[in-house]
Amino acid sequence: MAKALKNLDEVTIRFAGDSGDGMQITGMQFTSTTALLGNDLSTLPDYPAEIRAPAGTLFGVSGFQIHFGSTEINTPGDTCDVLVAMNPAALKVNVRSLRDGGIIIANRDGFNDKNLKLAGYDENPLDNDSLSKFQLHSVDITKLTHNALDELGLSNKVVERSKNFFALGMMYWMFTRPLEPSMKWLEERFQKNPELVDANVRVLKAGYAFGETTEIFAARYEVKPAHLPPGTYRSITGNEAVAWGLIAASVKSGLDLFLGSYPITPASDILHELSKHKNFRVKTFQAEDEIAGISSAIGASYGGAIGVTTTSGPGMALKSEAMGLAVMLELPLVIVDVQRGGPSTGLPTKTEQADLMQAVFGRNSEAPIPVIASSTPADCFFGAFEAVRIAIKYMTPVILLTDGYLANGAEPWLIPPVASLPDIGPTFRTA
Repeated sequence: MAKALKNLDEVTIRFAGDSGDGMQITGMQFTSTTALLGNDLSTLPDYPAEIRAPAGTLFGVSGFQIHFGSTEINTPGDTCDVLVAMNPAALKVNVRSLRDGGIIIANRDGFNDKNLKLAGYDENPLDNDSLSKFQLHSVDITKLTHNALDELGLSNKVVERSKNFFALGMMYWMFTRPLEPSMKWLEERFQKNPELVDANVRVLKAGYAFGETTEIFAARYEVKPAHLPPGTYRSITGNEAVAWGLIAASVKSGLDLFLGSYPITPASDILHELSKHKNFRVKTFQAEDEIAGISSAIGASYGGAIGVTTTSGPGMALKSEAMGLAVMLELPLVIVDVQRGGPSTGLPTKTEQADLMQAVFGRNSEAPIPVIASSTPADCFFGAFEAVRIAIKYMTPVILLTDGYLANGAEPWLIPPVASLPDIGPTFRTA
């Protein structure tokens, strides 16, 4: 029987499960496909703060939220319309964010006695009336994944790791998304391992077919493209945008770009991204600590390059003395502070604008430094470009503030024409 097709202006979906359930990949695939269809969107990956928390516990829940629509989208959303929960812990942590009447897609196979106990449930919430205010769909996702791959003779570990694509296939069917972009991504990702390509494509198609043939879903939904200004778009995260903004500024100035950085969440992806672009005269150095990171960047600036260092709150505190040195030497330097919660290591994956006062006032007297703050993931590109421009024009360190919310979130970015970016003409003493 044909399912009713309902038009929606906007939708918020949250994918949630254990750290090993592939929720970040699932969310990013849904995001990329949604961007290709022309929807405006905003995302928020939600990583667990505890490193390698025991599977099935509340502390190990990983989530990815995407808010997309045919209207202008400015945030990932405060509440979600659909929650995909791969186990009891994912349900318990995230159900509070689901609106009344929202849809729950629960992996029934994950709601076993062990996982229910780890999540603190006395009885299975899928079998009582505790979720009565929601539209609950209990699906044997793990079992159906095994069925789809039964004839391939794969190990249980490989099969279990494919179940996220069954959930993705169901969501593609429910929200009328095509399968082809994810199938192409799988072919590129696992090109050296064809059996993994075949397995994940089979599961993706099985999830889509389940949505199409099962009687549990009465309707599917369509979200039309947003009315965006004409141009070429791509989905971009804040950290990618910072990296590309720095590269663009380097090209426009004619100077080499040097990044001296010590890895720290959530800023490390800037180092990862810049390390891929040596063809743009980019040099990256993974330092042994935060002080070495900024000191090496100061040395690069002294040698005529654009010196950059990236960090978060604790590293920002360690770099403060070297910032004063750069002020005294009147050297251009960009310090990117991707802020997170708390003064140290307690909340490395959570978001807070925790370093504003430190960035503006956290130095000795006679060491003023301009501070720029980005407002969206895409705006991080222009913030990074402007930070380099100011640093070179006024021969001063510049602080660029982003945060974990912007760094890991994604949105459509209208790629600007290169000619629209101002030239940055450095002046060198020759006498």
